[in-house]
Amino acid sequence: MKAKLGTLLVLVLVSVIVLAAPKNYGKKLTLKEKTKISDILAAPEKFSGKKVLVEGTVVDVCKERGCWIKLASDKEFESIRLKVDDGVIVFPMDAKGKSATAEGVVSVKTYSKEDLIKQGEMHAKEEGTTFDPATITGPKTVVQIKGEGATIK
Repeated sequence: MKAKLGTLLVLVLVSVIVLAAPKNYGKKLTLKEKTKISDILAAPEKFSGKKVLVEGTVVDVCKERGCWIKLASDKEFESIRLKVDDGVIVFPMDAKGKSATAEGVVSVKTYSKEDLIKQGEMHAKEEGTTFDPATITGPKTVVQIKGEGATIK
C-alpha cells in the first residue's frame, strides 16, 4: 500500500513539474536585454525594423490559427500583438493568462481607411462578432512585432 501511494505521489509531482515547465515556440530567443512594450508604443519609429525581446502576460490568442498572441504592456491598458506566419508557430489557446517572453522585429505600418475596413470585417468574422465600418474614420498606424520565437510559462 505504501509503495502504491509513493508511486502515485511521484507521478503527481512529475506531472506538476512537466505542466509548469516553460514551453518554447519557434526560434530560440537570442537577445538578453528586454525592451519595455510601453517604450515601443511610445516611440514606434525608434524601434521600427529592430529586433526586440519583450515580456508580458498573454491577454489574447488568435482563435482561428494560433498565429498571434497579444502581450500586456508594463503600462495599464496597453498591449502589443506578436504576429507569426500562419502555421510556422501555433500558439495554444491555454497560453492566455500566462507569462511570455518573445522576440521579433518591430513593424510599424500605416493602413488606409479601406484596408482597416477590410481588416475589421475579417476580424469580426474570425471572432464571430459584428463590425460597423462607420467606426473607421481615417488611416491608422499599427505597431506589432513580427514574432520569431517565444517562451510561455
